[in-house]
Amino acid sequence: MRALLLAAGLGTRLQPLTNYLPKCLAPIHGRPLLDYWLEALLSHGIDHVLINTHYMAPIVQEYINKSTWMSKVTLINEKNLLGTGGTVLNNRDFFQDEAFLVAHADNLISFDMGKFIQKHSARPAGADITMMVFETPDPQSCGIVSLDSQGVVQAFHEKVDRPLGNLANGAIYIFEPSVIEWLSELDKTQIDLSTEVIPQYLGRICTLHNDVYHRDIGTMESWIQANHDFPNLTANNKNVMAWREVLASQKGCLANGIFAGISLT
Repeated sequence: MRALLLAAGLGTRLQPLTNYLPKCLAPIHGRPLLDYWLEALLSHGIDHVLINTHYMAPIVQEYINKSTWMSKVTLINEKNLLGTGGTVLNNRDFFQDEAFLVAHADNLISFDMGKFIQKHSARPAGADITMMVFETPDPQSCGIVSLDSQGVVQAFHEKVDRPLGNLANGAIYIFEPSVIEWLSELDKTQIDLSTEVIPQYLGRICTLHNDVYHRDIGTMESWIQANHDFPNLTANNKNVMAWREVLASQKGCLANGIFAGISLT
């Protein structure tokens, strides 16, 4: 199976951190967020990862080129943002007409990739998507789902003031190739998965509940909290050195006082 990591966002809510780094490289315990994702995917059932970039794309490229992940990662720079669904459609050849994973790289998660793949393989008849869901402490900031007895999504409410529950879309999916065919029929280049695709697939989205760890690294508060409550996992030594070299090239990042108390290296 192949995977797409969506990493092109501007990260405006994560300023001033994103004045110096793209949000997919936000450091958690001295490791870039992207490193956690690549380890979780490429060490547990994913063969190759495509990463779309836009904001500060050369920094992402520099890290990947110096890391152990280089041979299993392809980067594509979107000069004009296509939206999450538009990126999927624009890179349809990469997925080789097979089921594939799509994830937002600005989330920090811990999950069993093998279990996720197995859940998709055993999905109910008619389901073309498997979505990871989690219980959120801030339902107003998430897409909230309602499930039937089989765990299939029956209703979806994207960031509403009075959400009916706290079970949220984790923005991690496994799609069947048929979803790309459906996207192509929209005859559009810019498409959003949350607002244009998910609502059209209600009743056909299987779910896996992630009860281990899931956090959107979308704000400075969330990033700081992740550095306190996420486990401090050991990184590959070569990737540690690659990250240090990237940081050394971003001298303003290291010198800026906003990082006091947070380990970047």
